Amino acid sequence: MIKFKVRKTLNFKKEYREAILSGRKTCTIRLKTNLKVGDEAYLVVGGEKLGVIRITAVNRKRIAELTNRDARRDGFRDVKELIKALKRHYKKIRLTTMVSIIHFRFIRDPGQ
Repeated sequence: MIKFKVRKTLNFKKEYREAILSGRKTCTIRLKTNLKVGDEAYLVVGGEKLGVIRITAVNRKRIAELTNRDARRDGFRDVKELIKALKRHYKKIRLTTMVSIIHFRFIRDPGQ
């Protein structure tokens, strides 16, 4: 029997498209993830498949431990703006909530 590698997907809202494509956004912060270092995943923004990314790091932190550096890598000006966005996406988070910081690198267009 032939086994096919199942490709994972990392989805983003349309509002993050420009930050991702410009290279300002090189990570994302999620409550849960099944992604690990070395995984390749489809990059989907606003329902459109933009390409394939490789996961370069996955770190766990509490919201209170996030830094301005984390915020800038996620495409935000500072940690205050980042936390505000996280609260918009995840209504019930607290400063003690553990999150995964998923770092990624764009590797190719979807048709390649």
